[in-house]
Amino acid sequence: MPASNVIHAAVAVLQRPDGQVLLGRRPEGKPWAGWWEFPGGKIEEGETALQALQRELHEELGTEALEAMPWLTRSFDYPEKTVKLHFFMVRSWSAEPHGKEGQQLSWQYPDRPTVEPMLPANTPVLRALMLPTRYAISNLAETPEAVFLEQLQRALDNGLRLIQVREKQLDRAELQSFARRTIEMCRPYSAKVLLNTHIELVAELGADGVHLTSEQLMGMAQRPDSMWVGASCHNRTELDKAASLGLDFVTLSPVLSTLSHPQAASLGWQQFEIVIQDYPLPVFAMGGMQPADLATSWRHGAHGIAMQRGIWTS
Repeated sequence: MPASNVIHAAVAVLQRPDGQVLLGRRPEGKPWAGWWEFPGGKIEEGETALQALQRELHEELGTEALEAMPWLTRSFDYPEKTVKLHFFMVRSWSAEPHGKEGQQLSWQYPDRPTVEPMLPANTPVLRALMLPTRYAISNLAETPEAVFLEQLQRALDNGLRLIQVREKQLDRAELQSFARRTIEMCRPYSAKVLLNTHIELVAELGADGVHLTSEQLMGMAQRPDSMWVGASCHNRTELDKAASLGLDFVTLSPVLSTLSHPQAASLGWQQFEIVIQDYPLPVFAMGGMQPADLATSWRHGAHGIAMQRGIWTS
């Protein structure tokens, strides 16, 4: 598609503390009238994406973002053009949004929307919004199992909803036993549990999906079906491979130095932001993360943070 046929648009994901997001119904007289979408619009010549976002929020909803964090950039091909959507997460705004153009508005939970039809370009965004912003990785190698299970229980009580079972030191039977116990504890909280590497055990154990190593990722021709799929990435080549497979999310590491690899070169926040620029999948910043780093990760374009140690000791 020639660059002249690519339309850039800024899109706002206004999200309440309970996770609901604001959708608007396109009014009569506009293309795709009656379809639901996130608020936003075309980036005009001379505007930055953020400037366009603020203008559209004012014109469409009578409000402005008090904070707007870069999030995903997704392209969608129509017969006559390609639309490149620059999504921003907006968690606070100046006034209660209302439909200044006569459009109907509705606050919706991403995992159970009750309005339809949804513009096709926004459907995968709702799935991305189902992901929590904290991703915990099990650390049984450094913690007695009884202690770890106490830590897991405390974290679940405090709102943890996404966990990866990653215990390469366990044999298969030990791993299955530990994973089953973890899944059993997470079920009452509707927390998602992903298994590191072991695609074949997901259905058997009742896990929600798999987290691929970077080596697995680069060797794959298509994504596993009927499950959540994440992958470990360390550079743009691996990120692009994950995007080409249509995975659900990735981790990018190391952002900061870690206890396990203190001498390894880390990206730092500025390079992290550069590497994920214009990226279509949710990215969890990983490596040296602590819970207090969540807001920093948002400012640099991350969906959230992944932690193997900080989540359990906080």
